[in-house]
Amino acid sequence: MDLDQLDLNPRIIAAIKKAKLKSIKEVLHFSGPDLQRLTGLSSPDVQDLLSIASSHVRGRSVFTALDLHRLEDRFPAQHQRLSLGCPVLDRLLRGGLPLDGITELAGRSSAGKTQLALQLCLAVQFPRQHGGLEAGAVYICTEDAFPSKRLQQLIAQQQSLRTDVPGQVVRKIKFGNHIFIEHAANVDTLLACVSKKVPVLLSRGMARLLVIDSVAAPFRCESDGPVSAPRARRLQALGAALRQLSATYQSPVLCINQGPGGAAVSGPWDRLVQPAVHEADG
Repeated sequence: MDLDQLDLNPRIIAAIKKAKLKSIKEVLHFSGPDLQRLTGLSSPDVQDLLSIASSHVRGRSVFTALDLHRLEDRFPAQHQRLSLGCPVLDRLLRGGLPLDGITELAGRSSAGKTQLALQLCLAVQFPRQHGGLEAGAVYICTEDAFPSKRLQQLIAQQQSLRTDVPGQVVRKIKFGNHIFIEHAANVDTLLACVSKKVPVLLSRGMARLLVIDSVAAPFRCESDGPVSAPRARRLQALGAALRQLSATYQSPVLCINQGPGGAAVSGPWDRLVQPAVHEADG
């Protein structure tokens, strides 16, 4: 999209072009402080630039809560959710994880984040009438080895944990055969996995859930300093790729992140106050 389409002071447009930023999309790859350094513009100028550029990309459409509620009634398939297999958590999440969107699960170390992710890898395999999607899961580990022992323990407990599902249905599912495990120790490997391997599994219907445990770790290992422009662009590229995968294949994406009390990369995955589950569907 052409920068000249923005309703901005010509002085700001000139500064952007002088910094060799060629499009609105390229401008939005940078944070405010990075744009200040690149363009020499003041903070108010940069804020105006980001606000107007974002509005231009987003468009002017405004939806009320009533509009969204009516959309759910008209297009129920677009608002389906993946059940967690726990009535309490499902109620808190309005039915489970959205099929079209990214959910961030954050909390302190040993809070049970990985356990919940493993349970979701099993829950997605159940028939639709029992809250599943009748498909497998892709589990990308970025820090530790995949917890195979914990997974086997959960599989053995499914009949007692999922009393809402007939025993013969549980016994029929070969849970361990439908979890596809990848290890990504750095950002390049993670981006390659998300852009090349994961789409193949989703497009063939072999998987309908993507878990990244944890999403911040590769970026944290990349540098201990403040977020640089290249790292910010790669982080945004990952977010865009995950959003595209979820929307294209109607498959939930679960990103696990370390909450307060542990190290974490400063960025969009880490602005957390307390352990929580966040949904991002825009």
